[in-house]
Amino acid sequence: MADPPPGVLRAFGAPGPARPLPGGQGTSWRAGDLVLKPESGPVHEWLGEVLDGLSGEGFRVAAPVRTGDGAWSHAGWSATRWVEGEPPDYTAEQTWLGIIEAGRAFHRALAHLRRPGFTGTRQDWWARADRVAWQELAVPLRPEFTEVAARLRGLAGPLGPPQVVHCDLSGNVLFAPGLPPAVIDVSPYWRPPAYAEGVVVADALCWHGMPPSLAAAAGVPVAAVARALLFRLATTSERGAPDAEVRDEARRYRLAAEAIGA
Repeated sequence: MADPPPGVLRAFGAPGPARPLPGGQGTSWRAGDLVLKPESGPVHEWLGEVLDGLSGEGFRVAAPVRTGDGAWSHAGWSATRWVEGEPPDYTAEQTWLGIIEAGRAFHRALAHLRRPGFTGTRQDWWARADRVAWQELAVPLRPEFTEVAARLRGLAGPLGPPQVVHCDLSGNVLFAPGLPPAVIDVSPYWRPPAYAEGVVVADALCWHGMPPSLAAAAGVPVAAVARALLFRLATTSERGAPDAEVRDEARRYRLAAEAIGA
């Protein structure tokens, strides 16, 4: 991915040169105390307004930064403040409990927000897959997923009232000694908080070898994990992953579904 142009650095008052950051989708760059990403549009503008000055007990956020003329983006790029913290040890169950607790604290701070309009109009892979998980959209799934999806639907019951939630917490909570967890790269959805927590448990089961007892230890309903697994498998199906990847993920989703009783 190309580094941020000089005009973008000047717009945000960032010193150069920028250096690439590991993790995520490989599109983030650090310049001084700023992190720059190729990101703009209605979702980003909304996040800028919501996260600007947001605080609460039990979490930190990567605060959005305006350009010198007050905009949330410039030439398709955005900026946030650098936050101290490192990715946690994903082999430890306590890590996942900490991620879920950070998400709960963050969601409490968002509970007053009204539904943003884009949550009903987005058409990216993730948004479509989310609607599939909630039976709001019917699309043909890859044949490798049809059986496990049917079993998961049998467990995917109601989860309570919706609000704005971050539905990609698993790799987006950083930890630092003596500081609350830092929530980064917010992916906003209008769903019950338990669903976002279910995504964390589903990811832990599928990709990090966590035991089925994690859901109970975290107080996350089985129905939330079932919907989250539907969300993840529908995303894989929607984005047209290669056959070998689909087969591997189908195996992981099947084992996770069996772990929660589907």
